[in-house]
Amino acid sequence: MNTVNRPIILVEDNPMDVDLTLRAFARRKITNAIEVARDGQEALDLINNWQVGMPLPSVILLDLKLPKISGLEVLEKIRKHPKFASIPVVMLTTSSEDADIQRAYALGVNSYIVKPVSFDQFMEVARHIDLYWMVLNTLPPAKTHSH
Repeated sequence: MNTVNRPIILVEDNPMDVDLTLRAFARRKITNAIEVARDGQEALDLINNWQVGMPLPSVILLDLKLPKISGLEVLEKIRKHPKFASIPVVMLTTSSEDADIQRAYALGVNSYIVKPVSFDQFMEVARHIDLYWMVLNTLPPAKTHSH
C-alpha cells in the first residue's frame, strides 16, 4: 500500500496550530485524510484502531508538549510496539531545547522540526513533509499473512 491512501496523524492540542496545519496541507493539495488527536492519550488510542485493521498512517506529526501524556511518551510507546515501530514520526514542536531534541532522537524520532510562527514558514514545512514523507519516502510494505 503506498503512502497516498494512508492518513496523516496530527497530534496537537493547540486549536490554532491544528487549523494552521490543516490550512497549509489543504493549500499544498495533500489529499491524505488528516486525523487529529488532541492529546497524548487520544494518540495512543489510535494504536488500538490500527490493531483492529484501520489503515496505518503514512506519517505522524507529533507535538512534544501535550495534555495527559507527553509527545515523548507517545513516541516511546509507538517505537516499542512490535507492529508499529517503523511508522515515521516527525516531532513538530515549539521546543528547541537540546534535551528535548536529544531525547526525541534517542527514542527514535525520524525528524524534529521546531514550529515556525508565520503561515509562510509553515507552508514550507508542509511542502517538505509532503515532498519527503508522502512522495520520496518508501515505507515498509504492510504486513500480510504469509502463504
